[in-house]
Amino acid sequence: MDEELFRQTYSIHGRDFDKAGETAAHIKQILRELGLDAGLVHRAVIIAFEAEMNVVMYADEGTVTFTLTEDALKLEIADQGPGIEDIELALTEGYSTATDQMREMGFGFGMGLPNIRKNSDDFNLVSEVGKGTTVSAMIQLNSSA
Repeated sequence: MDEELFRQTYSIHGRDFDKAGETAAHIKQILRELGLDAGLVHRAVIIAFEAEMNVVMYADEGTVTFTLTEDALKLEIADQGPGIEDIELALTEGYSTATDQMREMGFGFGMGLPNIRKNSDDFNLVSEVGKGTTVSAMIQLNSSA
């Protein structure tokens, strides 16, 4: 088991578009200060931003937990929201349940979950309709995928 070097949990509030992206920006700052490879930082920020936006857009509340070990960077995003009825469909590029208002703000292209999966070395999504969704994403620090 990897020893945790760093762990931070951020609270995300649904429909708080004014603060959307702050968690991803904070994670980016930490990873840059630690001197991690720019490609790894880029992948981690994509995961954090897409996940954060999903919480803002669809859930009431959620958390992003960022953990760094000697070997991996881990992000776990858990929300209290409507859940996902069809996970395979939600993982399809271009599929979105965004409202017209969200689309007018420039969101809802149906790339959030696919981008999270694509930028993860290990990806897991568990959802229960009416309860919420948890996404776990991990990037190996020796990875450049």
